[in-house]
Amino acid sequence: MVEKKKSGYWLTHLGLIIGVLFIFFPVWLTFVASTVTQDEIIQPPFPVLPGPHFIENYTNALFNGVPEGYGKSPPVFRLLLNSAIMALGISVGKIIISLLSAFAIVYFRFPGRQFFFWIIFLTLMLPVEVRIVPTYEIAANLGLLNSYAGLIFPLIASATATFLFRQFFLTIPDEMVEAARIDGATPMQFFKDILVPISRTNIAALFVILFIYGWNQYLWPLLLTTDPSMNTIVMGINQMIPGGDDYGHWPTIMATSILAMVPPVVVVITMQKFFVKGLLESEK
Repeated sequence: MVEKKKSGYWLTHLGLIIGVLFIFFPVWLTFVASTVTQDEIIQPPFPVLPGPHFIENYTNALFNGVPEGYGKSPPVFRLLLNSAIMALGISVGKIIISLLSAFAIVYFRFPGRQFFFWIIFLTLMLPVEVRIVPTYEIAANLGLLNSYAGLIFPLIASATATFLFRQFFLTIPDEMVEAARIDGATPMQFFKDILVPISRTNIAALFVILFIYGWNQYLWPLLLTTDPSMNTIVMGINQMIPGGDDYGHWPTIMATSILAMVPPVVVVITMQKFFVKGLLESEK
């Protein structure tokens, strides 16, 4: 039994290591390509070790963008800033609206309460791509094109987050609500002082998911922005990649790809503990 357990242990870890290598190897090649020159990339063999141009390539990408002769693109710093503002606005906005929606559905008795909840839940069947045309028309009529408000507000509602917060609020004992009422707490005081603090792990878990969701948005920013200075990092990478007989400056493209991965990775790593704990508590 001990030998079988040991063999299973090592086989499991061997499988995990092989899987990590398969995932990490393309990222490693991308990083290597971002530290060498254009000639080293286009002339075989492809390098597998980092080159000496790390600072030069990343500085050019961040503050200059694609060099002349290889197309045009805003500085990557601007693209990262746009994506960060959009991702933060979407994630924070979704959490605030979902908290308030779940609070109203669980703790207020009004006609059609369950009907409205299921209407919100049914919007899960209508992704952005399905309602993209009317949403764009409304944003254009309101003058939200090429603006952060236009990037954020149409994507700010979340049926998933509302559902998760509702399920969590239903697990809170009624005695806690009665105790707050006896102490003279108003509904918003109960929400602010009790519900929000005990929901912090759920908020952290959803923040990670929603931040990555906002960061990876492509279709909506592509439709909404015509000004290159308002492009997001995902749009910027797509525009840098050459098509047809065009030439791309691959060190800048690869450096931009690595920079695009940094903020989501930092968010996941820094909030990993709260993310796992929030998912486990939501499941309970």
